[in-house]
Amino acid sequence: MASGTFGYASECRSLINLNRLGGIITKAITLNPRAGNPPPRIAETAAGMLNSIGLANVGVERFISEKLPFLQTLEPAIIVNVAGSTLDEYLAVVEALESADGIAGYEINVSCPNVKRGGMQFGTDAKQVFELTQQLRHRSHRSLIIKLTPNVTNIATIAHAVQDGGADAISLINTVRGMAIDIHTRKPKIATIFGGLSGPAIKPIALAKVYEVAQVVTIPVIGLGGIMNHEDAVEFLLAGATAIQVGTATFVHPRTAEQIIDDLWQYCQINCIYKIQELVGGLKKS
Repeated sequence: MASGTFGYASECRSLINLNRLGGIITKAITLNPRAGNPPPRIAETAAGMLNSIGLANVGVERFISEKLPFLQTLEPAIIVNVAGSTLDEYLAVVEALESADGIAGYEINVSCPNVKRGGMQFGTDAKQVFELTQQLRHRSHRSLIIKLTPNVTNIATIAHAVQDGGADAISLINTVRGMAIDIHTRKPKIATIFGGLSGPAIKPIALAKVYEVAQVVTIPVIGLGGIMNHEDAVEFLLAGATAIQVGTATFVHPRTAEQIIDDLWQYCQINCIYKIQELVGGLKKS
């Protein structure tokens, strides 16, 4: 389950069998609590949604004391999404989480397009993302995933920096910067004017980025961006993703992830596929 679309998991326990999932990525956690951006901060679009939540969260101390105990009771791998405005903030969050049990790894958010500082400033600069990754690697032996933005000129350069810095995997893509206008009020549909576009509209962009990155790195790539069903999931696997995340689709149908699991099983049976890894990178160019 993708970060930011599944809360802290407890919110969804009556909607989906949490223990059928392979992993749950929490909403972004920062050093201190954040109220987020002012409303309105979500707007539906023709093929997705815009959001400008602003990384609203309870902060790392309350996450450990209030949210993590429930997550520790679940079977899926728990991956904490970590965000910050400075290098020191990222490091401080991870250092605080290191003493807690029940965490399989971290997904480092260097790609959020709807905060005023931090976030994407790291994800668009190869030197900064290398330094951040390297510093985090020195502080933890847990799985380290760096989440990349598509809003860059050369994503391969950023991906190389992540790999060289010692990351275990790369997840991509985060949302694409966009906006929407109410023609009756002539005002932006979200208060911050710009936000992050997610959903089916960005799937072709996400597929292209996953394929591009999978060609140039040796660490696993986790694909996300507009995955609504098992057919979308298979496309990402064929493009080179070794795992996928489901996000915006959950707002439409909360059980989407379970349905994808069921339908992937049937797809593999019909096509005599005995291991999902057989699909990874299986794109035929002609």
